[in-house]
Amino acid sequence: GDLLPADGVLIQGNDLKIDESALTGESDHVRKSLDKDPLLLSGTHVMEGSGRMVVTAVGVNSQSGIIFTLLGATGDDEDDKRDRRG
Repeated sequence: GDLLPADGVLIQGNDLKIDESALTGESDHVRKSLDKDPLLLSGTHVMEGSGRMVVTAVGVNSQSGIIFTLLGATGDDEDDKRDRRG
């Protein structure tokens, strides 16, 4: 289960199955292919197969980064510093 570090689009794949449960809650592995479902999301795990992707987003711009930002879990210390100052 390699962790995908960024969002991307699959450009080459060989029987690729991804565990997206961290983002979707769905426990079934999702088959990815060039013609049906080529989007790969950061924070998901490769369970079978192999592939190559073109990175489209990283960090706070990725889907998992957007979710963490919405949940207030960005790790941004500026808000913490502001809160401590009063």
